[in-house]
Amino acid sequence: MNNFKYRNPTKILFGKGQIENLATEIPADAKILMLYGGGSIMKNGVYEQVKKALSDYKVVEFGGIPANPEYSVLVDALKVIKEENITYLLAVGGGSVIDGTKFLSAAALYEGETPWELLTNKKPVTEGMPFGTVLTLPATGSEMNSGSVITRAETKEKLAFGGPGMFPQFSVLDPEVIKSIPERQIANGITDAFTHVMEQYMTYPIGAKLQDRFAESIMQTLVETAPAIMKDPSDYEAASNFMWSCTMALNGLIQQGVPGDWAIHSMGHELTAMYGIDHARTLAILAGNHYRYNFETKKEKLAQYAERVWNITEGSLEDKAQAGINKTEEFFKSLGIDLKLSEYTENYSETGSTVAERFIERGWNGLGEHKTLTPTDAQKIIEMSY
Repeated sequence: MNNFKYRNPTKILFGKGQIENLATEIPADAKILMLYGGGSIMKNGVYEQVKKALSDYKVVEFGGIPANPEYSVLVDALKVIKEENITYLLAVGGGSVIDGTKFLSAAALYEGETPWELLTNKKPVTEGMPFGTVLTLPATGSEMNSGSVITRAETKEKLAFGGPGMFPQFSVLDPEVIKSIPERQIANGITDAFTHVMEQYMTYPIGAKLQDRFAESIMQTLVETAPAIMKDPSDYEAASNFMWSCTMALNGLIQQGVPGDWAIHSMGHELTAMYGIDHARTLAILAGNHYRYNFETKKEKLAQYAERVWNITEGSLEDKAQAGINKTEEFFKSLGIDLKLSEYTENYSETGSTVAERFIERGWNGLGEHKTLTPTDAQKIIEMSY
């Protein structure tokens, strides 16, 4: 196991009715900017609950943050922060709203030429305007981590940033919000969380037995919970396990002391930026072929995964590893997710080469846990996924 330092300062308020406790977490003299997305919180009762809990505060609202938080929209929100002298941010939504709020937290205190530099200079963000979250769509784990991904339609880019200053002060997780989420979004959430775990797990053995078991237990829980939550989102037990699994998949715990891959996400972000494909679905498109392409360096963990998550006990190490890949794709298909890029766009033929060119321009010459996955390798994996 590698050395590590681990700190997660985010307070979690989990369970029914926790939204009513918002006022106990926000300073009494705060002037709040409440951020949300397309308006689903108006229909599911969350908006009313939040407004009631914050009735003693001065609250300014900013809605319309899109599914991939768009830079130009966030720049408009930043103007509101400045003009209204906002002192506290509250994200009410899923990962996109929370990621956008993290960007605003950092941008509100940024003194450089343009806040886009937060995404291009690759420097960890150490301070930001304080913020909390009310999670309405489990998937990304952004409610309990310090990372964020922002899209810029103008340049067709989707870039990540983060740092110790980007943790939410608190996050409210009420599983009852899940009953109003469309089936497609639930499938995306399961896929996103599952792939988050794989990115931190599917590398090579390093003797981190507890971390392996943490990761495997999250994947097992998602596999067991998926049929129930897809069938009945109002099933509170299934919703609770789904929601907490998504948070635990990317709150930093399972990545401590182990190598991480994240090449699937790096490639997937490009597919979203180019074609607007749901983030989770880009991961499903690429995951199986990524593991096939890198089979020799990943086969030991793939076989362990097959044994422990899918109960595959027969065959050679290679047989089990291959079966693990197949089971993963079958799982994604069971959620109604298509696994070929050509099923999402007709303009796929140059995608691999375009992504490779972008990686070269950014100097991304070595991705993955070994930092050896080249832009040409990424191109081949994407082309395998057509």
